[in-house]
Amino acid sequence: MADWDDIPERLLMGPGPSPVPPRVRLAMAEPVLGHLDPVFLSMMDRVSSDLRHVFGTENRLTLPLSGTGSAGMEAAVANGVEPGDHVLIVQAGLFGERMADAARRQGADVDVLDVAWGEALDPQALADRLKRSPRPYTAVALVMAETSTGVLQPMDGLSDLVHAHGALFIVDAVTALGGMPVEVDAQGLDIVFSGTQKCLAVPPGLAPITVGERALARLRARRTPVASWYLDLSLLERYWGTERFYHHTAPISMIYALAEGLRLVREEGLPSRFARHRRANRTMAAGVEAMGLALGVEPPIRLPSVITIQVPDGVDDAGVRGRLLNEFQIEIGGGLGPLKGRIWRVGTMGEGARLDPIVRVLAALEAILERTGGVKAAVAAWESSS
Repeated sequence: MADWDDIPERLLMGPGPSPVPPRVRLAMAEPVLGHLDPVFLSMMDRVSSDLRHVFGTENRLTLPLSGTGSAGMEAAVANGVEPGDHVLIVQAGLFGERMADAARRQGADVDVLDVAWGEALDPQALADRLKRSPRPYTAVALVMAETSTGVLQPMDGLSDLVHAHGALFIVDAVTALGGMPVEVDAQGLDIVFSGTQKCLAVPPGLAPITVGERALARLRARRTPVASWYLDLSLLERYWGTERFYHHTAPISMIYALAEGLRLVREEGLPSRFARHRRANRTMAAGVEAMGLALGVEPPIRLPSVITIQVPDGVDDAGVRGRLLNEFQIEIGGGLGPLKGRIWRVGTMGEGARLDPIVRVLAALEAILERTGGVKAAVAAWESSS
């Protein structure tokens, strides 16, 4: 087992977790309070308010679940789906497949709408599936920012299609929240979940979730109890709401971290933060292409927070990632599923969405791949954009 002195300082430029800023790390070292301490309860109120701001919502039930983004997925499905419900899951990557698996485990009758990895959903395909289903769907779920492929799903008009058929709209925004507009209210999204370790630049361990009135009404009219006691939002609402009824011991230090991370978001301002993520993504893309490497996803569906790079023919995917980690202290991600060994996934999120870390990644790739031009092109792209 490694001692504390053995833990290296890595540059986390994979698809998550992302680099954690010093202020967030320091917040975690503050004295631990009780989970019902008045000072901590006040911090909970501020965290909920700041999460509403980032989600773009007025939803009363907006809180960070104690668990990673996968706990957010589990909670969204467990609370939004009952045994026997007819559910449609859009599968455009690994995390869409996981939602389908979670819904089946809840006893739902699951249909899937498959989309090729690296592509976005065609709204007409969704409209056609909803229209021709012999049995109405009670919920439709998709991933807004598919981490496994680097694709950003355009959301305009999708909720109108879903709601026209009486279904709830459940959205995975794990790799979106804090790095691009989510706009829960404007887009009419019913249940949206995320994670702290991506664009919010907070360590993994919490799953922000927001639940709209349509979904709350469905939750309160359930025929069966939520299968998970720990993730039952009707119980968590009593702790995070005005009642403050004890549910579980909250991860105090992680809430501190999220509070400070959200404070940094407010200080920067959402428009500036979104612009910085777009700028960083364009900068990384310019550097990659200048080195003669091909990108996996082109605009306008390229995810601002994760860029995918096609592994060149004859290059050892794992070997390159191993050298980045061991020689340069840089972590990037490899491909998953059908893209395993075919792409690298590089995060341009949170504190990694800045020029210095991008230059470090490109300089290391130049050295390993014996290619040039990436750093120069990236600096020029950063300086010419905003």
